[in-house]
Amino acid sequence: MHKIAAALLLTLQMAAGADEAGFASLFDGKTLKGWKLVDGHGPGYVVQDGNIVCPAAGGGNLFTEKEFGNFAFRFEFVLTAGANNGIGIRAPYEGDAAYQGMEIQILDDGDKMYKGRIRPEQYHGSVYDVIPARTGYRKPLGVWNEEEIVANGRRIKVTLNGVIILDTDLGMVKEPEVLSHHPGLARPAGHIGFLGHGSLVEFRNIRVKELP
Repeated sequence: MHKIAAALLLTLQMAAGADEAGFASLFDGKTLKGWKLVDGHGPGYVVQDGNIVCPAAGGGNLFTEKEFGNFAFRFEFVLTAGANNGIGIRAPYEGDAAYQGMEIQILDDGDKMYKGRIRPEQYHGSVYDVIPARTGYRKPLGVWNEEEIVANGRRIKVTLNGVIILDTDLGMVKEPEVLSHHPGLARPAGHIGFLGHGSLVEFRNIRVKELP
């Protein structure tokens, strides 16, 4: 029986390793080497206990120095009450990343301050202001969540805690007003970044895999 259990554990470990094949870490756990702060607020972002932290009085855009086109981006995050952040993808350094690139929302959308005040495309995991994600799959405040964002051509997929909450083709967006407000939807590549708004959010296990 023990041999069977050991064999099963080894199989699961090998599968997990294969699932991570091709991923490279973007964070050394000690410094912000390889990252650039743009339009920082207060202390911006800091490294604490091996995590990238957006302090309550900090924020701004913390971008990778490298640009990415097609990729899978994996990370873990933990929220505090009412926390608001975002993942900028294919974004330039200049301008608002949510419009000049794209923003995948990071938000404690269950907080009372947002009830009845935000639109579906502003909930966690959404392509901000453009395409809504499924809701109800975040873990409680103070508990780490796992998320993956895949950008592959015009396809954007977001998986939260093992559940696909968004799987969309940007080509479905046809409204002229939306397209004019979001020219970044057409960008083929850019920086990945954390888009902080002065609330405490922590990130760890940050890695990326470039896709063809």
